[in-house]
Amino acid sequence: MKLKSRLENAPSMRALKKKHLASEPLLPLLRPIDSLPVSLGGGAFSPAAVGGQRSAISSFCFLLLAFADILNPTFALRSCKFPAIFNFGDSNSDTGGLPAAFGPPNRPYGNTYFHTPSGRYSDGRLIIDFIAKSLNLPYLSAYLNSLGTSFTHGANFATGGSTIRLPSSVIPSGISSPFFLDVQFQQFMQFKNRSKLIRKQGGVFAKLMPKEEYFRNALYTFDIGQNDLEAGLLHNMSFEEVKASVPEILNRFSVNIKNISNWGGRSFWIHNTGPIGCLPYILTNFPSAERDNAGCAKPFNEVAQYFNSRLKETIAQLRNDIPSAAFTYVDIYSVKYSLISQAQKYGFELPLVACCGYGGKYNNSNTARCGSPAIINGTQIFMDSSCDQPSVRVSWDGVHYTEAANKFTFDQISTGGFSDPHIPLNLACHRTTN
Repeated sequence: MKLKSRLENAPSMRALKKKHLASEPLLPLLRPIDSLPVSLGGGAFSPAAVGGQRSAISSFCFLLLAFADILNPTFALRSCKFPAIFNFGDSNSDTGGLPAAFGPPNRPYGNTYFHTPSGRYSDGRLIIDFIAKSLNLPYLSAYLNSLGTSFTHGANFATGGSTIRLPSSVIPSGISSPFFLDVQFQQFMQFKNRSKLIRKQGGVFAKLMPKEEYFRNALYTFDIGQNDLEAGLLHNMSFEEVKASVPEILNRFSVNIKNISNWGGRSFWIHNTGPIGCLPYILTNFPSAERDNAGCAKPFNEVAQYFNSRLKETIAQLRNDIPSAAFTYVDIYSVKYSLISQAQKYGFELPLVACCGYGGKYNNSNTARCGSPAIINGTQIFMDSSCDQPSVRVSWDGVHYTEAANKFTFDQISTGGFSDPHIPLNLACHRTTN
């Protein structure tokens, strides 16, 4: 049953409509406050009159709230009190996982906010950081980071280069993370079991673990799938072949969501994948790919859009399979593409040019990467500088976004305007349908 229908058919709502809609017309109450009589000589300003006016105003306000509940069902929902976040994903939400395993990125990564490399593949904060901040929770510690970390309010299992499916090759011989989604789920299980044991043992480490009830009340966030698509495209698979692999990719995704649900997950906030055809490194490596009006590689974006359409279908099926859980599909693609295609409108510039990099139209090169040593004109240099104003740039290093772009994206998605159902982040614990 639709949420709106449930609200309208609730006993209290039926009684309210019967009392106020079936009897008195509302028009006599629809007067501005300053039109009420205010004679200083008494009469209309007498206690009885004032009491009647206050009663009318109170009734009107009550009715206004009631109608708001009917016309906008989310108005009636209570804000969720998420005590923790458990995140799964790739470099778009990695807060130090891959760097803990293989070494952190160098300067100028982290310069904008943390003023030092923080394990994030950006100049500053990521979308997941803004999610945590908006819920009044601390920034998530990476599960793989064992030094000086607290998991009191959740853990981050995302690592840069992660895929949903088992990758064909992994770091150091390949570019994919060994911590693909199946492994991240295994880590989550181990984390939950060991945190229970540590709490039971007591001591200083017990205070660094989430409480048992946090697991069922937490927000479970996902931003993964981009690397599955890129792995195929970078290994010379045709666009049609990559599209043909999407059902298998999403089947593995669905299996892991169900597994996490079996382990207590109830509130799922799932990002689709962004416009990969707008990334400077894609534009650099595929110069002959057809461009759209924004200058992005059109066929790459079409693959991303196909993945997103199937992901949305997968989430719809998960709602049917797990009716006790709340699923929110978040359209990251539309927000990021709008930012890139209308950058000037939003106060940004050069959306297809990397802020940190070297060479060519897109300031991006496979041989001179941000934060790494490179040979330029026969001389070895270290790529430790970036553009002067990251705050007005979209792409940080040709692959990842700047803090400013991440903040812009978060501000758009957190309202629910780009979600299915249209529900804001702070209401994502509610099982609703459009």
